[in-house]
Amino acid sequence: MRTVKLLDCTLRDGGFINDWEFGHDDIINIFERSVSAGTDIIEVGFLDDRREFDRNRTIMPDTAAVNEIFKGVDCGNSMIVGMIDYGTCRAENVCGKADSILDGIRVIFKKKNRFEALEYIRILKEKGYKMFVQPVSITGYSDEEMTDLVKRVNELKPYAMSMVDTYGLLHQGNLLHYFEIMDRHLDPGISLGYHAHNNFQLGYSNSLALIEKNTERDLVVDGSAFGMGKGAGNAPLELLAMYANDHMGASYDINQILEMIDVNIMKIYLKSPWGYSVKYYLAASNDCHPTYVQHLMQKRTLSIKSVNEILSMIAPEEKLAYNKEHIEELYCRYQRQEIRDEESIARLGTELLGKSLLVLGPGKSMQKQKSEIQAFIAKWKPTIITINYEPKDFYTDYIFLSNAKRYVGLANRLQRQGQDDQIKIIATSNVTKASGSFDYTIDYSSLIDPDFEIMDSSLLMLLKLLQKLGVKEAALAGFDGYSSSEGENYFNVAMEYAFVKDYADKLNAYTKKALETIRHELKICFVTESKYQN
Repeated sequence: MRTVKLLDCTLRDGGFINDWEFGHDDIINIFERSVSAGTDIIEVGFLDDRREFDRNRTIMPDTAAVNEIFKGVDCGNSMIVGMIDYGTCRAENVCGKADSILDGIRVIFKKKNRFEALEYIRILKEKGYKMFVQPVSITGYSDEEMTDLVKRVNELKPYAMSMVDTYGLLHQGNLLHYFEIMDRHLDPGISLGYHAHNNFQLGYSNSLALIEKNTERDLVVDGSAFGMGKGAGNAPLELLAMYANDHMGASYDINQILEMIDVNIMKIYLKSPWGYSVKYYLAASNDCHPTYVQHLMQKRTLSIKSVNEILSMIAPEEKLAYNKEHIEELYCRYQRQEIRDEESIARLGTELLGKSLLVLGPGKSMQKQKSEIQAFIAKWKPTIITINYEPKDFYTDYIFLSNAKRYVGLANRLQRQGQDDQIKIIATSNVTKASGSFDYTIDYSSLIDPDFEIMDSSLLMLLKLLQKLGVKEAALAGFDGYSSSEGENYFNVAMEYAFVKDYADKLNAYTKKALETIRHELKICFVTESKYQN
């Protein structure tokens, strides 16, 4: 008769949330609660010899560190395992099973390293451990490649082989397809495991689909307390235990898991929450690494629609291993939607010919030096252009839009105010309108600096446009320059960019130098204080 065993990976996968720093007392409490709950297999953390020993963390350099942290604990009837990410812990840092608290070791490995990883697993098995073969991102394997891997695994005779859905990409049909391939070819004595992630909110339901599968295969199903884990989190251990009690005749003490959640887990969740989010949905729906989504969203220049469209452009061979150069190249290609803008340039140039111009930015000086700006406007009665926003305290003739994300909120506000026909929009070609067209559309690629890390400075893009229009003079207000202190760059803190903290000094130096070049053709004066002034 087959068995279904629950594996608690809270101390290992949950550690991605807090860099494995649970604190020693909480580590032991989580472990003891899981033992008392009757959990079949408890994973106590990572073995990683790149890390220093720290009794407060569950990422440990060797088995001696595991023994020290868990010295004297009662393991009850639970199997105790650790995990190694192939290539991060040398075999000599793993002592023989006879001298270790660990009963088994799970080894995860990428597809490109699978053959070397199997040899490493063989070496650890010879030390006496029950071995778990854990190919990550199984969606990256073809049926033929998975079949070949299973046949090689049979030669090792491990305790289990798992389906690891690293980025939560599997729907039930895909999961059962991989299960059937592995179940058909895996030796009967080897258990089949499943490690879910919750990007599509399917971790629990997929686990139940596997448990309910009509098979004689012994199963190992991973879960963590409150679903604590990398990214969107894992299948919740308490739900899996509840189902096993209600439908499989199991007798897990769920109160112990609930106590663990209440005492040890919730304080972490309140500080650093995990779970389903748009970010992880976008990653899973595009079958790609979540860092691609993070990279694009941190730019704060793209709408969700644009992020999704760029993700769909990722080359198949680049999807599961993050490649910064590749996603940046796709971002640049997407933004450079080259158009013919001669007609817009001609009309706009005619409208601005001979007019006094004031360009308004979103810096805090817009409030601090409001009276100076009002005095300038009263004296010169300029045509006013704002960049990516509409100020509340000043009228606006034109809004220059180069940021698709800012446009989404701005469009709704203008529509509510009924001002669409009063304020004219100058948009770069990377910004698209839901319906109709902007008053003027300018080729994005003609205004950027592709040689600078942050190539699309909105101020410099507008000034380049004014040069193309033949404008000879412009006044600037609200362009204070960047500060590395959070919340200091905009009068509206919601406009802050995540990257500014790391790039403030570089951005200021670059902008100041660029303005010196622009001044050869365009006279610039500052109405408010700025770090860009000489």
